[in-house]
Amino acid sequence: MNVAYVFSSSGQTVDYILGDMILPQLERGDHGVNVAGMFFFHDNTYALRTGDPLGERLATVADEQEILLMLCDQCASKRGLAEEVGESESGRTLYEPHQTVDGVTVGCFPDLYAALAEVGVDQVITL
Repeated sequence: MNVAYVFSSSGQTVDYILGDMILPQLERGDHGVNVAGMFFFHDNTYALRTGDPLGERLATVADEQEILLMLCDQCASKRGLAEEVGESESGRTLYEPHQTVDGVTVGCFPDLYAALAEVGVDQVITL
């Protein structure tokens, strides 16, 4: 089964649920499902800053297990983690990650849908 996680809750969600529960299982190889991607909103984007211990661990696992790590483009931009690089053909502003761990992408829902369509996601879990 392929799942994707959307981290939208504020507070300790990323540190506690991702950092203390999901990530250790992924590191051990006993999470029980294939994680296709993770999408981060609001202050959860800070977890993927360069030098953040959680983000560095996650980047390593994501690279090894081919997990998409995507930041909400506007959330990341407002927090200094993305820079405008132009516009799409439809006029939507495009962003690139800035001061994030390796492997992070920045996008909006259409970008997430396109990226996850390739792997076929069975469930999306919002935390």
